[in-house]
Amino acid sequence: MAAPTPVEILAFSAKQVCRLTSLSMSQLRYWDKTDFFSPEYASEYGVGAFNRVYSFRDIVGLYVIGLLRKKYQFSLQELRSIGDYLYRFHETPWSSLALHVNGRELAFRDPNAPETFISIRPKGQGVLPFTIAFEAVAQHVERKVARLRVRRQSEIGKIGKNRLVMNNAPAIAGTRIMTSAIWNFHEAGYDTDAIIEEYPRIKAADIRAALEFEAQRRKAKAG
Repeated sequence: MAAPTPVEILAFSAKQVCRLTSLSMSQLRYWDKTDFFSPEYASEYGVGAFNRVYSFRDIVGLYVIGLLRKKYQFSLQELRSIGDYLYRFHETPWSSLALHVNGRELAFRDPNAPETFISIRPKGQGVLPFTIAFEAVAQHVERKVARLRVRRQSEIGKIGKNRLVMNNAPAIAGTRIMTSAIWNFHEAGYDTDAIIEEYPRIKAADIRAALEFEAQRRKAKAG
């Protein structure tokens, strides 16, 4: 049997987005409803901000928008171009993206022509005084996400259902690692240490719980 591919989707609920960006739930709901900023995985998980699932890239974009909204008092209309910019260059590395602020003006560095800008200011005009580098923001958000993903002791060795896992599948508590994924590695001949190498966030107790759960589920299904 071929070795399975370890998968733990980095996806976030609206509640987690609020914790990471300091935005409110009402802001997320309104921005989603008005198509100002909708989560990347929205269509897969139903409608409404409470059911929306945000990607890491969404978090970075929302963090920047929240910063400009609160600190520099930009209106939603003025900030709409940020969402358009991020959508247009969705596959572009963070290191190539930068936002420049000058008073009430916003401009973006064109990843395809680094010496020029797009939006607001015409090409060839000088660099604006305040710069937000998306790579630095992404690194900052990544550190916040790492703190958010620290598992509680009470979650070790427990199985639950996570609505951020496809089809609300059973998963190891505090993670998005499906119990079926652990079973697949077990069936492929991986021992506990080898599975932990694939999923460093889990413990031996998690693996035992996942295998027991899957064994019982398969027995019930067969019987």
